[in-house]
Amino acid sequence: MEFSADTITQFMGDMLLPFMRISGMLATMVGLSAKTVPTTVRALLTLFITLIILPVIPPVPVAEIFSVSTFVLVIQQLIIGISLGFISTMVLNTFVLAGQVVAMQTGLGFASIVDPVNGINVPAVGQFYLILATLLFWALDGHLAMIRMVVMSFTAFPVGEAWLQPEQFREIAHWAGWMFISAVTLSLAPIVSLLIVNLAFGVMTKAAPQLNIFSLGFSIAQIMGLVIIWITMDNFTHHFEVQWDRAQQMMCQLVNVCP
Repeated sequence: MEFSADTITQFMGDMLLPFMRISGMLATMVGLSAKTVPTTVRALLTLFITLIILPVIPPVPVAEIFSVSTFVLVIQQLIIGISLGFISTMVLNTFVLAGQVVAMQTGLGFASIVDPVNGINVPAVGQFYLILATLLFWALDGHLAMIRMVVMSFTAFPVGEAWLQPEQFREIAHWAGWMFISAVTLSLAPIVSLLIVNLAFGVMTKAAPQLNIFSLGFSIAQIMGLVIIWITMDNFTHHFEVQWDRAQQMMCQLVNVCP
């Protein structure tokens, strides 16, 4: 059996360019983008997904693999995949930011641990919210939704035929603003509750200066912070579902499959 050079080039193009788009998404997607995930595992998973979706995506118009035009196509595929994965990462960072706000307000920010996703020190409350959000992402089949989005992106943005428009990049940047809005909404109840506690400390200090509230207030604020986090934990799932629905809607708009 003999294969012509054109057949080999076409097969390599059909494998390489979808592989780069999927690898870009997995490199920034929730869960798989963590530094604790080995690069080999991520590469094998990308190859496996590429082989599965290869029969259902349009052929890639590649005349020569080692050329400047092919290099530009590779960069384009990486950016498209990174854009999709970036949206899911913003969903997770919403809860990390909310946990940091709550931790700083309650005095629990002194307890910090290493974030395995970003490799930096974050408050323990933020890491707790991060773990919960990641588990909800897997439980709600977020990874399957991401794979579906990247497959549909090959119809919206065929390789070598379509590309993200400047207004779409602007929409992604503006959508990231929901991260701050949702984080403030999630942490609003603990912030207001701690504000009431601090006002009560002020009244107690004015009424009975001998109590030395400054030495007791820090411990009481931490205890009240833990109690408030426990009470408001019922709303965590609702906030995640709302934010994840917004992310899916944004990705649908990006790949032009909105209902």
